[in-house]
Amino acid sequence: TDRKKLHTAPVGQVFRLRPFHVLVATGGGYAGYRKYEDYKLEQLEKRGIEVPVKLASEWEVALYKSVPTRLLSRAWGRLNQVELPTWLRKPVYSLYIWTFGVNMKEAAVEDLHHYRNLSEFFRRKLKPQVRPVCCVHSVISPSDGKILNFGQVKNCEVEQVKGVTYSLESFLGPRISTEEMHLSQASPGNSFQQQLVTKEGNELYHCVIYLAPGDYHCFHSPTDWTVSHRRHFPGSLMSVNPGVARWIKELFCHNERVVLTGDWKHGFFSLTAVGATNVGSIRIYFDQDLHTNSPSYSKGSYNDFSFISNNKEGIPMRKGEHLGEFNLGSTIVLIFEAPKDFKFNLKAGQKIRFGEALGSL
Repeated sequence: TDRKKLHTAPVGQVFRLRPFHVLVATGGGYAGYRKYEDYKLEQLEKRGIEVPVKLASEWEVALYKSVPTRLLSRAWGRLNQVELPTWLRKPVYSLYIWTFGVNMKEAAVEDLHHYRNLSEFFRRKLKPQVRPVCCVHSVISPSDGKILNFGQVKNCEVEQVKGVTYSLESFLGPRISTEEMHLSQASPGNSFQQQLVTKEGNELYHCVIYLAPGDYHCFHSPTDWTVSHRRHFPGSLMSVNPGVARWIKELFCHNERVVLTGDWKHGFFSLTAVGATNVGSIRIYFDQDLHTNSPSYSKGSYNDFSFISNNKEGIPMRKGEHLGEFNLGSTIVLIFEAPKDFKFNLKAGQKIRFGEALGSL
């Protein structure tokens, strides 16, 4: 009679699962499974075995999108800005260096205690002499990274990796007025690709560069050109590593991105910085109005900003000049117009460093 009564909650309340928790758990587990599959594909590629393309179905893409990557990326961004105690900096950064193969001998400041937080470490500057800018070739690599794909744009489709394409118009968005872009007056019946080409006999070319977490995170101007317009697409922040790019069609069109367009000596030129998981922050140095990974956005929306005004004809950029930075690592896509004899000096899958030649006439 002296025993205490044990009060228990109903079983239904104890094991109650909310839809959000189910989505996070399921989506996170599936994302982990995909990471493992990507690792296996990379091992096969290193052994020289060609991997057949297997695209994700609509439900797989929807499941991946259910993971709150934008929220996680904002949380990661805030964590990166937390100042670390001096005694903890070397162990934390050393683990990162070992995991991703960072070459700190190239950093302007090699002392790990100098970087107050992870964000400063990610955005570390390089010694000027370690990245000489090629003066001979007309287009250089804007960043360190891996070449995923390059070549001519055909039938308004661009390859993100071999065998997997995305729509040129979906990626860049509707054509901007000719007054802003200095483009030729193309016939309305022409394709979107033809409308971008301003000079007869020219072709449209593209190059995709993937920045891994261990790469130098700043990017530079790939040539002498004038930036006249910025278009910001809010969107998902799915991983853009080569395995996922091979798996999800139009991955770059799903993800948040910043499209800079303008012209160079041969006509149309564009550089697009594509966001990814834990890369919620894309910064363009001359664009103080740009704010990426905001908490809310309308699906399929975009916002435009013109750098052309009554007393300004755009932002002139010199080859090799600092242009912007990522918070961790992501992808840069170049789409530009050039004469038919333009040649890339590249191989798919090769590593490249900022300042090295992409191609020339």
